[in-house]
Amino acid sequence: SENVFKNLVFYPNRFVLTSERDGYNHLYLYDLNGSLIKKAVGGQLIVKSFYGYDTADGSFYFSANPADDPMHTAIYRSDSKGKIEKLSAEEGDNSAIFSKNMKYYMNVYSNIRTPYVTTLCNRNGKTLKVLEDNQALVAKLNGQNLGTREFFQFTTGEGIQLNGYMVKPADFNPGKKYPVVMFQYSGPGSQQVLDSWGTGSMGGTLYEQYLAQQGFICVCVDGRGTGGRGAEFEKCTYLNLGYLEAKDQVETALYLGTLPYVDASRIGIWGWSYGGFNTLMSMSEGRPVFAAGVAVAPPTCWRYYDTVYTERFMRTPKENAAGYARGPISQADKLHGKLLICHGTADDNVHFRNSMEYAEALVQAGKPFMMLPYNNRNHNITGGNTRNHLYTSITNFFIENMK
Repeated sequence: SENVFKNLVFYPNRFVLTSERDGYNHLYLYDLNGSLIKKAVGGQLIVKSFYGYDTADGSFYFSANPADDPMHTAIYRSDSKGKIEKLSAEEGDNSAIFSKNMKYYMNVYSNIRTPYVTTLCNRNGKTLKVLEDNQALVAKLNGQNLGTREFFQFTTGEGIQLNGYMVKPADFNPGKKYPVVMFQYSGPGSQQVLDSWGTGSMGGTLYEQYLAQQGFICVCVDGRGTGGRGAEFEKCTYLNLGYLEAKDQVETALYLGTLPYVDASRIGIWGWSYGGFNTLMSMSEGRPVFAAGVAVAPPTCWRYYDTVYTERFMRTPKENAAGYARGPISQADKLHGKLLICHGTADDNVHFRNSMEYAEALVQAGKPFMMLPYNNRNHNITGGNTRNHLYTSITNFFIENMK
């Protein structure tokens, strides 16, 4: 995440770092004594990646998104006088790989409908050559029955404006009532709602397209705690992971239920890792909006997760007893909706204990659920036919409980 100084680069007689000290991730130039020379990038741009500082002319190259537009990323240059110029031409998701002399760069571009296009550009953003346009993949996709992909915004009952995307079936009929499958990750600083080919649970919104072919509308919304909107929006979940994140997914379901083509009684939710955690938090938030949910490899108590991640957001159990007390296990008695838990028994990230302890809490609370363990599989749950089996099981679970 950008709020850790991953962008700290030294040059002769100076160094560049990023900081959120003014509320947004910006670039700063210092001399080697630690004295600030200038803020190289400020304003409403949020720096995502710093590519380099040209010591010959004093220009900075970086990628960023506007604070009011977290879905789009562009390549920029800030000259020695602070004038900022957008170099990338296409609107969507842009990233760059610069030459050592900062005279050329490879631009990797995509959007939610366009697979990755890699071009060679000069330092002014002029395209010199198309290196890869993925036209073979485009032709293959054009032969599929793909539904529409669209972005939307709505305001929650708490007055928070959230961004989302929606995938509708190719034969969408606005006069019908559709079941909805919501996908989310929701972790601190993450972003799922991006105008990028990488968008979706498997990229290209392709799993969402598969669900759409089964008759579902698929939705993803980035709630509070996610990135691209500045420090205040991202850090409001500090010490209380899962509380505001769950509220915003519930609010999403309530909003979707007001749409004329959505069946409010058939809204499901799923996610993996932190997304699995927030699936459980959302299904036990107190408002019974979800008919079904799937939690894949979910943390269920922050005491069971690694300290380098957990204490960054939650501090220690001694310092934050209330924050650690809140979680899926302590809220097991509030679970509403059909639930499937999937977890690899050899998960080296979110240990299998998380799901076993949660299962015990559900048993003691008298809550029915299904559990699917994957023998000796790690956090990625892959190998052989495993990933196919997992996604087939998730799909079938939603079909059986929401169609």
